[in-house]
Amino acid sequence: MFGRERLPVKTADQLHSMRAAGLVVGRCLQMVREHAVVGTTTGRLDDLAHAFIRDAGAKPSFLGYQGFPATLCISVNDEVVHGIPGERVLEDGDLVSVDCGAIVDGWHGDAAITLPVGGYATAGDRALTRTTRDALWAGIAAFRPGRGVYELGQVIEERVAAGAAAWQADGLSVDFGIVDGYTGHGIGQEMHMEPTVFNERVRASGPVIREGATVAIEPMVTLGGHETHELEDGWTVRTDDGARAAHWEHTVAATPGGLWVLTAVDGGEADLAAAGATYAPLR
Repeated sequence: MFGRERLPVKTADQLHSMRAAGLVVGRCLQMVREHAVVGTTTGRLDDLAHAFIRDAGAKPSFLGYQGFPATLCISVNDEVVHGIPGERVLEDGDLVSVDCGAIVDGWHGDAAITLPVGGYATAGDRALTRTTRDALWAGIAAFRPGRGVYELGQVIEERVAAGAAAWQADGLSVDFGIVDGYTGHGIGQEMHMEPTVFNERVRASGPVIREGATVAIEPMVTLGGHETHELEDGWTVRTDDGARAAHWEHTVAATPGGLWVLTAVDGGEADLAAAGATYAPLR
């Protein structure tokens, strides 16, 4: 794949369409977070998300995609990604990753969050979630014109390692694994497009980022090893060692003045500032 991928750019009008889709996704995830309480089923959350997206005049990206049977991917505890919502009842201390996509006028938005149900079961869960989110924002801040998009993998990997070192220095015995074989991606009129957005260091630098480029950045990190397997349902990915996992994702655009996080309700303004990057939405 090295050297053969492309990184298309979008016009201002196209970015505004992607922002519309991204806002549906961001607001839907806000709603899901509020309803992800003890005793709720993952299927109930999926029903709420489906209604929310449809009521917003959008279409779910995931429903029917390569046969996926739901609006959300909901992955619990040692499930990493692509979990199918259903009858599972959420329990106190569960660590839940929710991935959501929506389409507006043919353009996609894609984002994911990880949240505790009722509160974090352990300090390790809190460290995992915060470190994965920090790695996401480090990768977003590095999405700058002129650099190779594969280079984001090194930034993400280094942020995960730095997070582990910081938590260890505070006396918490944790180590993190970056999930092998799962990456971010280009996004636009299709949900998954070129190029690959790695979560680890690779040899090549990849296609050069240009103004108008859009990608979905999505680190997936565990409290153990990096190896996973797919369940018999053909979708759900679980860690081999039973370690809990976290998954954070945003769709981001490079604009003339900086960055616009299309799936963040505030456009990424607060988190970009914290990461030392420039918030620059199109007007």
